[in-house]
Amino acid sequence: MNGGTITDEDLTPQQIVAELDKYIIGQQKAKRAVAIALRNRYRRKRLPEDLREEVIPKNILMIGPTGVGKTEIARRIALLVKAPFLKVEATKFTEVGYVGRDVDSMVRDLVQTAVRMVESEKIEEVQPRAAEMAIERIVDRLMPRRSRRTLEASTPFERLFRALYEEEAKAEPEEEPTTLAAKERRERERRMREKLAERVRSGAMDDEKISIEVEQPGAPMPFVQVFGPQGMEEMGLDIPDMLRGMMGGRRRTVQVTIREAKHILTQEAARELIDREQVISEAIRRAEESGIIFIDELDKIAGREQGYGPDVSREGVQRDLLPIIEGSTVMTKFGAVRTNHILFIAAGAFHVTKPSDLIPELQGRLPIRVELDSLTEQDFVRILTEPQNALVKQYRLLLATEGVDLEFTDDAIREIAAIAAQVNTTSENIGARRLHTVMERVLEDISFRASELAGQKVTITAEYVRERLADVLRSEDLSRYIL
Repeated sequence: MNGGTITDEDLTPQQIVAELDKYIIGQQKAKRAVAIALRNRYRRKRLPEDLREEVIPKNILMIGPTGVGKTEIARRIALLVKAPFLKVEATKFTEVGYVGRDVDSMVRDLVQTAVRMVESEKIEEVQPRAAEMAIERIVDRLMPRRSRRTLEASTPFERLFRALYEEEAKAEPEEEPTTLAAKERRERERRMREKLAERVRSGAMDDEKISIEVEQPGAPMPFVQVFGPQGMEEMGLDIPDMLRGMMGGRRRTVQVTIREAKHILTQEAARELIDREQVISEAIRRAEESGIIFIDELDKIAGREQGYGPDVSREGVQRDLLPIIEGSTVMTKFGAVRTNHILFIAAGAFHVTKPSDLIPELQGRLPIRVELDSLTEQDFVRILTEPQNALVKQYRLLLATEGVDLEFTDDAIREIAAIAAQVNTTSENIGARRLHTVMERVLEDISFRASELAGQKVTITAEYVRERLADVLRSEDLSRYIL
């Protein structure tokens, strides 16, 4: 990694794991598995084209209790390489023929995510040009060109500025466009526009009011459930866009400050500058080549049905997942999307069921198995302090916004970790999420009175932690509900 910028070529498996270590404690086996899967994508890109199509991703099944980092590993990997990422829960899908979402919808959602991602990148690229276009539009509003129809001035500032400009224009004799006087007038007008544009650009006029035209959002379209090749949830989603394209879109005039006008008009100009077809084409390519879908709670659809009850279609969901994970073509409103090279990472606790309870075909499509370890008390201490987004750092920064200097002693951190580990042992084990519950309980009073404590230093000690949690810890029944 050179200069802190990460590229595909820089991301060796060791460097991927090092990046994940900044946010996730432990779970080295899982980190190594996803690092290798990610590196294999880079290796595949360097193969000859005829062989490249034959190399399929090695999908991963993560096995471990909740709160140990399964989702976070997948999410951080996607952020690291700026890949389209989608997290879904297997229990939300139903077998084809049942009312509900079908498994194809995960691919459609992934493409939608990719479109938003590419669109955001393209808008960022044209931002400087769009900002200049916005300034030009504001100047046009304040000082219209002579060749254009004079717009009605709506705000006091516009009326004053327009009056001064038009009074100067009236004082000038009408000249032929080719005369020297006309050329001087045009030069003088150009200089006036440049000065005005510079004032708008510098922010000197940001607080002045101006009226601009913005696109009128249409009324939400009614939702109609219709079965179709794209699935029930897709039908009718493009109708507002189609109507807007045919009718040109409705616009309305609003009064805003010039600061707000610059932002609104910049975004509008940026959308005009980007090529929508190019955005969609790039988004589909990126979803197909770099997309990552994380399927959580896979264990909840494992096992054989008894033929009754609400889970009657769960084996059918497994069978519907097969072609998606193996590689098929899914129709979306943006076009056909092939799933052959999307990386699927499935996860589940598998407390009641086990991976072998999945249908054999699905087991074969998740060849890489990694088991994540339960978190220990020492892991909790590290989670509280080491990651870049550590909980202790988060709470210190949150309360610092109100002038409270929050400090944790080492004993306090160890005590919080010990209590979290103890509650996980005596009640449901929810992993690192237990730390959020304990921390909120410990800091509840300080967070509530933060405005009164402004300018003070507050030190959290082990005694304070025990005092805040004493009532809850004395009663095991109470701790089950509160912690």
